[in-house]
Amino acid sequence: MKVSGNTILITGGGSGIGRGLAEAFHKLGNHVIVTGRRQAMLDETTKANPGMKSAVLDIEDPETIKAFAAKAAQDFPTLNVLINNAGIMKLENVLDQDLATSFATINTNLLGPVRLTAALLPLLQKQASSTIMTVSSGLAFVPLAPTPIYCATEAAIHFYTQSLRYQLRSTTTEVLELIPPYVATDLMGSSAKDPRAMPLDQFIAEVMQILQSQPTPTEICVERVKPLRFAAQSGKFDQVFNGLNEAMADRH
Repeated sequence: MKVSGNTILITGGGSGIGRGLAEAFHKLGNHVIVTGRRQAMLDETTKANPGMKSAVLDIEDPETIKAFAAKAAQDFPTLNVLINNAGIMKLENVLDQDLATSFATINTNLLGPVRLTAALLPLLQKQASSTIMTVSSGLAFVPLAPTPIYCATEAAIHFYTQSLRYQLRSTTTEVLELIPPYVATDLMGSSAKDPRAMPLDQFIAEVMQILQSQPTPTEICVERVKPLRFAAQSGKFDQVFNGLNEAMADRH
């Protein structure tokens, strides 16, 4: 992936990993557009980064996505990089019969990226070269039991991304997957202040370093996520799973 001279759309770009990526790419001379549901967060991000653009997008709404993609083709005809980053993560009790949180998580984390990718793919394929990067999670490979639907959607995104990459293998669109570890963001409220989480600035710096390597690996894995990503291959899945979930239980 080239890291400069792009027109990049980043969902969930008003905070956390999305904002970190947006600012890093912005500093490298890319034309960056951040999207999200909260206008105030987007305004704060663009104000801090003159020249960055923003657009409100509800990634849960299929009709909104279609309309957004049509407008993006008019407003940003050179768009050549899509970063699917928007996501939600909430604790869930599998005995709870109210599945509203489950459905919202599936719509945001899985169906949202699938729909947006499909809607923007014609525009991306008009460019000489383009990139689709989808942000999944280390929890796609070793689940955190209190967040079952979040982990399930991230696992689904991993396999969707693999399939998308294979289907687009003969085109000029490369497909990448960014697999974060536990990063200090507001994804789960207090995570931003948890000393066990990887500092956001360190995560972004390592990611950008990997992205600038040639050829760019199809999976962007910082060192800290590798125990999760390769738990099954290393034969340590049960050990990592139990350790992860026991640590979570200790927090509560």
